[in-house]
Amino acid sequence: MENELFVLVLALATIPVLFWGFRVLPGRGWQMLATLPVRKGKNPCNEGTNLTWYGLLTANAYAAALALLFVLLGSTAIPLAAMLMIAALLLLVCVPASRLVARLVEGKSHTFTIGGAVFVGILITPWVIQLVSWLSDTSLPVLTFLAAIGCAYALGEGLGRIACISFGCCYGKRLADCSPRMQRMFKRWSLVFQDETRKACYADGLAGQPLIPIQMVTAVLYVGTALIGVALFLHGLFAFSFLLTLLVTQIWRVFSEFLRADYRGRQGFSAYQVMGLLAIPYAIGCVYLFSSAVSTTPLLMDGLQLFWRPLPILFLQIVWLIIFAYTGRSTVTGAHVDYYLHRERI
Repeated sequence: MENELFVLVLALATIPVLFWGFRVLPGRGWQMLATLPVRKGKNPCNEGTNLTWYGLLTANAYAAALALLFVLLGSTAIPLAAMLMIAALLLLVCVPASRLVARLVEGKSHTFTIGGAVFVGILITPWVIQLVSWLSDTSLPVLTFLAAIGCAYALGEGLGRIACISFGCCYGKRLADCSPRMQRMFKRWSLVFQDETRKACYADGLAGQPLIPIQMVTAVLYVGTALIGVALFLHGLFAFSFLLTLLVTQIWRVFSEFLRADYRGRQGFSAYQVMGLLAIPYAIGCVYLFSSAVSTTPLLMDGLQLFWRPLPILFLQIVWLIIFAYTGRSTVTGAHVDYYLHRERI
């Protein structure tokens, strides 16, 4: 019963956040979180650096994903030191990869790609677990780790898609360019961006145009998949949990690219779609290769008790700060900051 209650609480904690994001974030004023004056400009104003809602929401998504990862792994009696070491190694590789892969595929050095980072993560995760297992002289169940990481990734990317709404990136095609059936399907839920600093507006001139809400569909699909994956995991069905989260997210990544309008490289079939397709047989091979590893039956309360310890909480806070600093400082927008006196208050 406690497993079902946990999944219900997780749903009640995440789904309202998604629908808040769908309703509020496309509106004006929800791209920039704050502006910091950094230097004196040529005119009387100071030049400023913008901190974005994208960075805040992305950091929140990373923290939520890591918290879920710790709960799931803790429920299977995985040592805390192994969890933290593997999480740190994966973040050290995958976070920079989100910018590096975008530079290689799209030729842009000031953008991020979750798809590229995820593909890198899928490739290296089993071997990072094996490495940590060898270094710590501990037999770590690889498939259990993969299932927990799959659930955490689906939840994190699902929540992270509302960050894309706030910045206007990862946007869908114009509804006017779609079939009548597609127009009827998404007419009520289309996304419209107005601010010229949103990516859909400055990159493709789509200000005021109803767009396919690809971020919204992805968010709902991924969070729903994560919830089902968690339920399977807590019942000890690690292979099914991993395959569900991996297959749904990667198949949707391949299909959703046909509905997107943002630049994804010069190829008709993008590099990210190729990555998504390659990830599927690789994941199936990992299940076959590591299915013999022994793991314990999950005990949810053991995982929740991790958060009575300071180290996991401190780790989450540090990761949150690093992600916000890395993704929250906008390098494609700027600001002018002016100061004045309220003389009537002097």
